Amino acid sequence: MTNSKKNLLNYVFNIFQIKQQTYMKKGILFLFLMVGVLSINVIAQENAGLELPAGFKANLFAENIGSTRHITISASGVLFAKLNYPNKDGNTIVRLEDVNKDGIAEKISGWGKFGGTGIYLKGTSLYASSNEAIFKYDLNSKDEVINPLAPVTIVSGLIDRRQHNSKSITFDKANNIYVNIGAYSNACQVEDRKAGSQGRVPCDILDSAGGIWKFDGSKQNQTYKDGKRYATGLRNVVGLDWNTQANQLFVAQHGRDQLNSFYPNLYNDAQNAELPAETFYAINEGDNAGWPYVYYDPSAHKKIVSPEYGGDGKKEGSSNYIDPTVAFPAHMAPMAVLFYTGNQFPEKYKNGAFITFHGSWNRAPLPQEGFFVAFVPFKNGKATGEWEIFANGFAGVIDGVKVTNTSKAKARPCGLAQGPDGSIYVSDDTKGAIFKISYSK
Repeated sequence: MTNSKKNLLNYVFNIFQIKQQTYMKKGILFLFLMVGVLSINVIAQENAGLELPAGFKANLFAENIGSTRHITISASGVLFAKLNYPNKDGNTIVRLEDVNKDGIAEKISGWGKFGGTGIYLKGTSLYASSNEAIFKYDLNSKDEVINPLAPVTIVSGLIDRRQHNSKSITFDKANNIYVNIGAYSNACQVEDRKAGSQGRVPCDILDSAGGIWKFDGSKQNQTYKDGKRYATGLRNVVGLDWNTQANQLFVAQHGRDQLNSFYPNLYNDAQNAELPAETFYAINEGDNAGWPYVYYDPSAHKKIVSPEYGGDGKKEGSSNYIDPTVAFPAHMAPMAVLFYTGNQFPEKYKNGAFITFHGSWNRAPLPQEGFFVAFVPFKNGKATGEWEIFANGFAGVIDGVKVTNTSKAKARPCGLAQGPDGSIYVSDDTKGAIFKISYSK
């Protein structure tokens, strides 16, 4: 072999070695990248994709069970979920049991044919609401329903005009039921949601809606005449809970919409995005929160007269209407309230309020917000500090960008419940997930 051929062969061999080393390095780099991606995915899966404070972890307790609204949990840890619509099995109440205590529900069953939001477990009595009534089921010692086809009717005939029609429920210590009856209107206009239409004087909707009604949880076949309008002037309350420390009802209200659409001479798009606040109230019997006559301006920290009733965006409302305990950003849709009484979480959370936010659709030109669980610290029955985001990330990420579109959201927080071990559970009513959030030092 000539020297020139040897040199050519050596050259080709050297090139092959260099390329082989390069491919190996690229392969090793690719392997490291894949390991990194897999590690991130594992971490995300371990936390169910949620962003939580240090020491907290989350997992999916259940998936794809249906349009899960409110939830409640027994002393043995069995979870009951109320669905807004029948699931694939045709049920609207779902029972979920974590048999092997691994944090995931293995035993799932259901019953019920009526949609709705409210569900509450008191002793061995499971109360569930449609959009017109409240029913009671009895449970046995294994937290299994005894009368799935024949619930007892506690209250019926509650108004349902399709708008703001969920009937959320909670109880006090004396077995009284408190039920939201939302106003079937945006602002009680003569012609609902029509530009320039004036407000009705007085707002006759408040006679049978737009407030909280109180009924006796031990009596059957009640109607409006058997109950009491406990509080009024509340446009739509989906989230409510009884604070046992304060012995008082607290509610979270959905504020009104479309100030800029109906009154463009008074409100621009940017103002509408921030008005009015989503308000969290401490309620006493006889309270009036002011809807539809006023709304709450979170930047001015004032009640402002609604334009349908002569307001100009600045005119201050009557002091006869109560002020909120907390004012949240506009349009984020609070869905559930839970006062935490467990011992698992750090001390700062004891007796504080968790509130789910469903996510906004009408904060343009600002980004849509919500899709998280907020926390409000309490002490001795009173709010003590600024609210904070506790759990975020429910909506998910697409192509590295946080989802802010309600139709594309992976999950939208709705119901809240506290388990017997002090963990909390959060429901999603889009795809039917239930998240379990726990803490360990």
